[in-house]
Amino acid sequence: MPAIELTTAERRAFRADAHHLDPVVMIGNEGLTTNVTKEIDLALKSHGLIKVRVLGDDREARNAMFASLCDQLGAAPIQHIGKLLVLWRPQPEKEDAADTASTGKGTREVKILKFSKNGNRRPEIKKITVMGNQRVTAGGLIKRVKKRQPSTKKNG
Repeated sequence: MPAIELTTAERRAFRADAHHLDPVVMIGNEGLTTNVTKEIDLALKSHGLIKVRVLGDDREARNAMFASLCDQLGAAPIQHIGKLLVLWRPQPEKEDAADTASTGKGTREVKILKFSKNGNRRPEIKKITVMGNQRVTAGGLIKRVKKRQPSTKKNG
């Protein structure tokens, strides 16, 4: 997978975003192992923009690690300053976002448990879609939110 090419303006914006970040992964004396590469890949999937600290003193080795990480993981090289490497890769779309889009804006699905009175049977589970202007009471009833009452104080 080749590295992502960015414009200088995009790279500058990512450098500014990465300024406050702490290193997520540290590369130790063993160098760039498969386990370290997997951890960096996982961090890129969850965060998108990460910092990696390299503990070795050899600058040429750090440059080689930086280039190989970008090629292997399909990431964009943002910055290499001292022993810190900054990488960026676009995050994949989350599956949960597709589920919420299907229910509509401002709606949510709520599970309501109704227990039997004598306690011998299993509780009933109901799934109810609640709109944005509704709430579920402690008894399991759905009520609409009351409209705001105008203030009785004088404006002035």
